[in-house]
Amino acid sequence: MDLLPAVWTALGGATEELARIRITGPPAVLRSAFPVTAVGAAAVGASLLAATRGVPVAVDTAALAVALRSERHVRLDGRAVGSPFDPLSAFHRTSDGWLRLHANYPWHRAAALGVLDCAEGDVPAAIAARGAYELESALHDAGGVGAAVRTEEAWRATAGPPPPLVERQVLGDAPPRPNRRPRVLDLTRVIAGPVATRTLAVHGADVLRADAPDRPEIPLQAYDTLPGKRSALLDLATHGPVLEELLSGADVVVSGYRPGALDRFGLAPAELARRFPGLVIVTLSAWSHEGPWARRRGFDSLVQAACGIADAEGADGAPGALPAQVLDHATGYLAAAGALLALDAQRRDGGTHHVRLALEGTAAWLQSLPRETPADVPDIDAAPSLVELDAPEGRLTLARPPGTIDGRPLTWPAPAPSYGTAAPRWDRPAAS
Repeated sequence: MDLLPAVWTALGGATEELARIRITGPPAVLRSAFPVTAVGAAAVGASLLAATRGVPVAVDTAALAVALRSERHVRLDGRAVGSPFDPLSAFHRTSDGWLRLHANYPWHRAAALGVLDCAEGDVPAAIAARGAYELESALHDAGGVGAAVRTEEAWRATAGPPPPLVERQVLGDAPPRPNRRPRVLDLTRVIAGPVATRTLAVHGADVLRADAPDRPEIPLQAYDTLPGKRSALLDLATHGPVLEELLSGADVVVSGYRPGALDRFGLAPAELARRFPGLVIVTLSAWSHEGPWARRRGFDSLVQAACGIADAEGADGAPGALPAQVLDHATGYLAAAGALLALDAQRRDGGTHHVRLALEGTAAWLQSLPRETPADVPDIDAAPSLVELDAPEGRLTLARPPGTIDGRPLTWPAPAPSYGTAAPRWDRPAAS
């Protein structure tokens, strides 16, 4: 199933560029009722086409299977770095159905335990005594995160029409900027946004990620998504002049927070366009920028639960999950492609460009595609698609960036992951 032409068109890519890409390997490498291999190949393929000019690029699906589950392959000195999920982050039976709880971050975990008013060991029983929709709302109101498991039809009745896979618009006039190594201010966390900026780093961008000092990233996710980036701690509420300097030197700003969450810091897209004309602004969210859930917290697993994917992947009366967090990963690669195409358009024609994506949009795209009865898929040997890096904390094993350019595999650029150790500034003049 070749999904790339439609995706490339949605991103605004030129049709003739599609002749440069080749996809090899088994047609399915992740077992699912949904065509997750084809979706992943299209997203990664789009990022490769957007990053290059006039050279052949390729995606191998065996390597893709490893990349789409990159967080599962992280090792530090040969040892696992925790689990991608907290023990409470799971499907729980409720009095009237199922709820997917998310407790990976300590503050979300604390909120869940507060709502349930119980000890950790009593969580399943406490959830079983509550209704799924009632508990979903109570968690949201308390600053926690959870989603009732719905059918696709029930979700559409709740959320309305799905958002587009990707939206691009020009927010205002601006002269073309110089054709230089782009500086990317990375205001993202978890997986989708960090995968986007990680991909931009692979293709030569100078990426600086900024995180709040009181909201540390999960170590596993930091190791997985920081290669090629510098990582700084920055309190946006008290360091406005530092943020202003970063914005004035940036070519791209990527935000992965809920719509409106960063507006008080002057980071609303329209405000950025007014104050920094010529920027490329990329915003990613869970539930899109409008609709009844727009301001809710969300993660890949929760979008799967709410929108009907978990119901479709379930068996024996219990919900299931996709074989990879493909909503996160695919959205990340598509965001990188959108950013690169918008950068090219800005340098050619000028303007301030906004690229907008949401996990819900990627989920709706996945759900719109033909489904098949899950078949046996080949076992993938991950070893050829892993690489080792020296990092301050030890020897890291990571999944390689997927794809080749002109026959050469991509590699992680320096620096190696080192969370929160960089100064929040652009260290070097931007090379032309």
